[in-house]
Amino acid sequence: MEMIAGDVHAHGYGWAGVWSAVASLIFLWSMVQQYLPRQLEDYFIALSRRLQSAVSPYVTISIDEHVPASFGRSEAYLAVEAYLSATCVSGARRLRADLAADSDRMSVAVDDHEEVVDEFRGAKLWWRKNKSLPRGNVISWSAHEEERRTYCLTFHHRHRGLVDAAYLPHVLAEGRAATVRNRQRRLFTNNPSSDWSGYEARVWSHVKLEHPSTFATLGMDPDRKRDIIDDLEMFRDGKDYYASVGKAWKRGYLLFGPPGTGKSTMIAAMAKYLDYDVYDLELTSVKNNTELRRLFIETKGKSIIVVEDIDCSIDLTGKRKKKKKKASKKKKEEGGDKKKKTPPAPGAGKDEENKVTLSGLLNFIDGLWSACGGERIIVFTTNHKEKLDPALIRRGRMDVHIEMSYCCFESFKVLAKNYLHVADHELFHEIQQLLGEVNMTPADVAENLMPKSKKKDVDTGLARLVKALKEAKEETLAKALAEAEQEEGTEDDEDEEDDNSSSEEEENGSNNEEE
Repeated sequence: MEMIAGDVHAHGYGWAGVWSAVASLIFLWSMVQQYLPRQLEDYFIALSRRLQSAVSPYVTISIDEHVPASFGRSEAYLAVEAYLSATCVSGARRLRADLAADSDRMSVAVDDHEEVVDEFRGAKLWWRKNKSLPRGNVISWSAHEEERRTYCLTFHHRHRGLVDAAYLPHVLAEGRAATVRNRQRRLFTNNPSSDWSGYEARVWSHVKLEHPSTFATLGMDPDRKRDIIDDLEMFRDGKDYYASVGKAWKRGYLLFGPPGTGKSTMIAAMAKYLDYDVYDLELTSVKNNTELRRLFIETKGKSIIVVEDIDCSIDLTGKRKKKKKKASKKKKEEGGDKKKKTPPAPGAGKDEENKVTLSGLLNFIDGLWSACGGERIIVFTTNHKEKLDPALIRRGRMDVHIEMSYCCFESFKVLAKNYLHVADHELFHEIQQLLGEVNMTPADVAENLMPKSKKKDVDTGLARLVKALKEAKEETLAKALAEAEQEEGTEDDEDEEDDNSSSEEEENGSNNEEE
C-alpha cells in the first residue's frame, strides 16, 4: 500500500512539474514576445506551422470576422456563426448570448476559445473560435481593430475535396437560412436622395414590422385565400424551377379594389406568412429613373417591394400618346413653313429628366435590373385598375391580379369568428341576404362587429351590423331614386328642347310659304 501510494504521489508530482513547466514557458514567451521584432515573430510562427503541417495530417481553414478594407463583419463569418448556433451549439460548454439588432430574441453563439465538433457525410470536422488582441497599446479607430476573432475549421486532409465542394457551401446555405429564421421582420421606407451621401449614408431606413395580420384573420373567402397561399408557396420553393425556365426569381401581384377592402392587410399577411421584409417604396420622393434603379439594387432577397396607390403616386398614364403627338407635331413643323422656332424655356428639359417615367418603372419591374438578386415579390395596389397603363399590369409583370372586393357572406363568417368567436347564429341568414344587396367593405363590417366593451356580446354586435346594413340599403335605394329622378328631369328637358326646336322650324317653314 505504501509503495502504491508513493507511486501515485510521484506520478502526481510528475504531472504537476509538467504543468508548472508549461506555465513557465507560456509566461516566458509572453515576456519575450513584447520585445521580439514583429518580423522575427512572424518568421517563428510560419516555421512552427510548416513543422506542424509536415508531421500533422490535418488541414485548417480560417474565416476572419472582418474583411480587410471593410468596416462591416464578414458575411462568411456571420454564416458560420449562425450555422454553429443552429447545429453544433449543444456540444459547447461555454456559450455567449446577445440580443441581436432589431430582434426580441436572445441569440446564443459559441464563446471565444471554445471548440465544437461537426460531422458531415462521414467526415469529422472541428470548429474553434479564436480571439487575439493587438500587441501593446494601440490606438484604434474602430472596434474590430481592437480585437480579432476567427473561426478555424480543422479536418483530415483526405476530406479536402468534400469540404471545398460540399461542406462549405452547406454551411453557407444553412447559416443564411438560420439568419433569416432568427431575424426580426422589418418595414423599410426610402430616404430622400439628399441623405444618400456621407459617412452613414442610407438609401433605406427601417423599423420593426409588427403588423398582427395573418391569413387566418384576413376577411376573405377561404377558397380564394387558399389559392393565394398556394401561389406564394410555389414561388418561395421555386428557385430551381425559375432557373430552369430562364426567368428571374420574382413575382408580381396587383391588388385592386375600393378603399377599405384589405389591400394593405393582405400585404402584411403575405410578409408574415413568407417571413419576408417589406420595402414600402414612395415614388413621389424619387426624382428620376436612376434613383429608382439605385433603390431596387439596395433591396435584399426575401422581401416584398410595395408601391401603394400606384395610380396616385405619379402620372403614368398617357405617356405613349404624348410621345406620338410630339412626333407628329415635329413632322408638321419640318414639312410646313420654315418659321423661326421659339427656344424652349430654360430648365424644361431638366424637368422632364427629373421624374420617374413609365419606361423606367417597367425596367424596374421586368427589365434587366429586375434579375439582380432574387426571391423578391413586387406588389402594386390601386383603387382604379382601369386607370393603369396595360403594359404596366400585363402578365409577366403583374402575374397575379387579386380583386379585393366588398364583403361577402364567406368573408363575414371569418370576421365573425375572429371578432366574436361565433360560427353560427340566428341572424346569419338575414346578414347573408343583406350582404347580397348592399356593398359594405370588410373594414366597415369589422368595425360593427368589434365589441364596445370588455364583455363580448354576440347578439349586440350582430344586431349592430344588421342595423348598419339596413341603413346602407336605404341610402343606396334613396341615392338610386334620386339619380333616376335626375335622369328623368334631364330627359324631359331634352324633350322640351326638341319640341321647341320643331315648333320653331314649323313657324319658319310657314313664314317662308307666305313669302
